[in-house]
Amino acid sequence: MKQKVKFIATIQTGLFAKPVSKAGALYLQTKHFNKSLTVNSFIHPSISMNGVAEKHILKQGDILFAAKGNRNFAACFNVLEYPSVASTSFFVIRLHDKNVLPEYFEWFLNQLEVMSFLKGKAKGTAIASISKTTISDLEISIPSIHKQKLILKIQHLRSREKKLAEKKDVLRKKIIQQQIMNAIK
Repeated sequence: MKQKVKFIATIQTGLFAKPVSKAGALYLQTKHFNKSLTVNSFIHPSISMNGVAEKHILKQGDILFAAKGNRNFAACFNVLEYPSVASTSFFVIRLHDKNVLPEYFEWFLNQLEVMSFLKGKAKGTAIASISKTTISDLEISIPSIHKQKLILKIQHLRSREKKLAEKKDVLRKKIIQQQIMNAIK
């Protein structure tokens, strides 16, 4: 089954906030996300919660979509130590359809074909930006929850395989380097 995003989720823009000295909340920006699309551990509270509407406080399973600039991605939010708010670089997508897992939605948005389509719709010359309407009208394939979980399991195993292959390459290089050093001696 396919469904437009606007029928399964609400989409809002992130919040503009200025850093303060007595901060109690995290202000998530694209630079705070690593290659694995998780929040870097070095981030510290930088904004005050005074005046922040409840709707802007991120909840478990919210999808942050980086819509501005060259680094577009979707990341599923996991609750952190401090209350968190998304910057204006993000759209916050809050699923209300229980037949779609947030992690599956994140995976779907990050697929090369989907991301290429979205980037092709971006507007702006200095800083390209994907519009809320483009995201809202995007059609997402929604398989059964069981199939969504299987897709996520396969993706997890693929990521694990990739990390193990990288570790193997590093170890191989170390062994070869050590053999060369031993041969020189």
